[in-house]
Amino acid sequence: MGDDGSVIPRLSNMKALLGIVAGAGASYGIYKLISGGSFKRNKKSVKESDSGAVRTSSQPSDTALKPGSLLAKVSGLDVVCPRPAHVASGDIIHQSPGNLEPQHLKMLLSCLQTSNNQSERCQILLTLGNAAAFTVNQNLIREFEGIHIIAGYLSDPVAEVRVQTLNALNNLCMNIQNQEQIKVYVSQVLELIEMSPVNSDLQLAALRLLTNLSVTDKHQHLLKESVTLLLSLLVVSSEALQVQALRVLVNLSSNPDIMDDIVQAQAPASVVLLFDTRTAPPVLLRLLTFAGNLKAWRPSDQVAHELRRKQDCLFRVMLDESSQLHSRLVQLLSHPDGEIQAQVARILT
Repeated sequence: MGDDGSVIPRLSNMKALLGIVAGAGASYGIYKLISGGSFKRNKKSVKESDSGAVRTSSQPSDTALKPGSLLAKVSGLDVVCPRPAHVASGDIIHQSPGNLEPQHLKMLLSCLQTSNNQSERCQILLTLGNAAAFTVNQNLIREFEGIHIIAGYLSDPVAEVRVQTLNALNNLCMNIQNQEQIKVYVSQVLELIEMSPVNSDLQLAALRLLTNLSVTDKHQHLLKESVTLLLSLLVVSSEALQVQALRVLVNLSSNPDIMDDIVQAQAPASVVLLFDTRTAPPVLLRLLTFAGNLKAWRPSDQVAHELRRKQDCLFRVMLDESSQLHSRLVQLLSHPDGEIQAQVARILT
């Protein structure tokens, strides 16, 4: 495993090293949501990415932090402890996740595969996720086949393990080369969103991953069948989840090559009701960006005629002449937020 003789004796027993907690998670399960269809083409606009890496480092009262452990090194916690006499300068204790050595990553991946303890799995995934906030580690984890090892825990029976798996994959996804391996798990991630209770940490973590995966056009076609699910989440979820779902929708709607698929997806009629002064500004701003991207699309007469025959599709709900969207946008021109007013004016002109 390429172990350094001066370090490995202090790292050999992983159970003694796992002294921190992964920080997120609860149990989940959602009702099934309707699904959409497929067409094709037109015009480009704004995209969103999830800002920064996901780092989690809370510590429960019943878990002791093990000073000098590999996990203490990359946990994101401030470790205050005396330096043992046998530890050399620049040792594990005081290094950052960005300086984690390759053999340590190999050890963590090996321990993850052999651990039968759910708390250990969470903590190892948290550690790998924190390490994956750094480009050098993103590359190393990929080279060590770590992406597929980590993604294997998307089906772990413990919800918190699945959350930490998604967080680690989200950080790894900020690397374009890693996206080529992560994309094969899109259907599994979408299933996790669909089968989890609304507003769960698992849904939020999954949507963050999809946001980063959909920033470029390259993998957006893998998500075109998810539009119905994302629109359904908008009308039943909290502000945080609405914002995250809209980030994905904004990214997808910026791609003209999949716009025909987007506008024919089934959509709840109540999504139009979100265009309202009572909607939280962060949600409304992204909703307006999404609407602006849709409005920039120009279907042919034949395509528009065909879409009008599809009851409950997004075209009928938001773009057709019969839609309530226009009148609701006019009302938003008097919104107290100047940025929202400007967005509405751009859509109407």
